[in-house]
Amino acid sequence: MTSPDQPYRSGFACLVGRPNAGKTTLTNALVGEKVGIVSNRPQTTRHAIRGVVHRPGGQLVLVDTPGLHKPKSLLGRRLNDVVRDTLSEVDVVVLCVPADQPVGTGDRFIARRLKEVTAPVVVVVTKTDAASKKQVAEQLVAASQLVEAAEVVPVSAVAGEQVELLEDLLVGLLPEGPPLYPEEQTTDEDVERQIAELVREAALEKVWQEVPHSLAVTVEEMTRRPDPRRAGSELVEVHALLHCERASQKPMLLGRGGQIIKAIGTEARQGMEALLGARVHLELHVTVLGEWQDDPKKLNRLGY
Repeated sequence: MTSPDQPYRSGFACLVGRPNAGKTTLTNALVGEKVGIVSNRPQTTRHAIRGVVHRPGGQLVLVDTPGLHKPKSLLGRRLNDVVRDTLSEVDVVVLCVPADQPVGTGDRFIARRLKEVTAPVVVVVTKTDAASKKQVAEQLVAASQLVEAAEVVPVSAVAGEQVELLEDLLVGLLPEGPPLYPEEQTTDEDVERQIAELVREAALEKVWQEVPHSLAVTVEEMTRRPDPRRAGSELVEVHALLHCERASQKPMLLGRGGQIIKAIGTEARQGMEALLGARVHLELHVTVLGEWQDDPKKLNRLGY
C-alpha cells in the first residue's frame, strides 16, 4: 500500500516511435503479458492497444500506437490520426528510439510532432540487448538531443533490464487519482480484436515478403460450447477471414496443398488457447478485398 505522504497516481502514457522501434515489446514487458502483436516487421500495430500496469503506488495505462510515418495511403493517414488523437489525451509520452539503429529522419519527424505536445516526454532507448555498451551510450546522447525530455532511460524489454525503473519513473509523472481499471484487467482490447491480431501476426511471419502490408483479418464468428473431449471445459470455435488486396496474393497465403494457411492456423490457435484458456477450433479462409488500403468503405468494414 502507498504511504500517506505518497499519494496514489493514475493516468495514461502513450508510446510513440518510428515503426519497429520496440514499442509493443516494451508494452508487453511493462504489463507482464502479451497484449499487442509483436513482429520484427514495421507497421504491425494498427490500433491503439492499452495495457494496464498495476503498481502499489499507482496505475499506468499504456497506449501503444502505430508508428508515426509519412503516409502513402488512406490507411497510413488514418493510422497517423490515431497517434495524433492519442497524444492530445495522455499524461506522459514515451518516445522509443532503438539502440541498434542510428537516429534518423523518422525519429526527427516524430520529435518535431512532439513539440506540439504539452505532456512530459520520457525518451527510452530500447533494444539495449541488441547493441554494444558504446552504441547505447552514443544513442543516449543522440536521443536526448531530439526533444526536451523529463528523463532518458536505456531499457531492454527482452532481457527485462530497467523495465521496473521505467515503470517507477512513469508512475511518478502521472497525476494523483484513483485506479482507472479493476485490478484483474490488463487490457481493454476486445477479445475478437486480439484474436484477429494473433491470426495477422502468424500470417505476417509466414508471408512477409509476399504480402507486406496488404493483409487484414476479421473474425466473422466466434461461438463457445461445452468441449466434447474434456468434461467441464469449453471449446471455442472461431471462423476468421484473411483479406488480401490482389488475387495473386491468395495462393501465397494458401501455400501448396494449403500448407501455409495450415501453418498460420496452427500458430494462431496456440496463442488463442493461451488467451482464452480453452481449446480452440479455428477455421481460416482467404478472401480478396481489392485495394482496401485506399477505400474508405472497406477500411471502415475492417475496423480502421
